[in-house]
Amino acid sequence: MSKEQVNNPLHGLTLEKILVALVEHYGWAQLANVIRVNCFKNDPSVKSSLKFLRKTPWARAEVEQLYLKTFQ
Repeated sequence: MSKEQVNNPLHGLTLEKILVALVEHYGWAQLANVIRVNCFKNDPSVKSSLKFLRKTPWARAEVEQLYLKTFQ
C-alpha cells in the first residue's frame, strides 16, 4: 500500500459507489440543493452524473466531501 492511501478514507470506494450512496441518502432533489450542478437537477441519472463528475474535478471534490461529512 502506498503512503498516499494510508489515511485516505475514500480508498477502495469508486465514484459510482459514492454517488449511489448519496442518492439513496439524499435523493436527487436534495442532492441538487446541496451541490448545485445541473446533472443533479435536469433528468438526473447515475451514468450522466458520473460522466460529468469525472470531467469536472471541483464537482467531484464536492461530492467526495459531502460523502465524508454524511457517512463518517
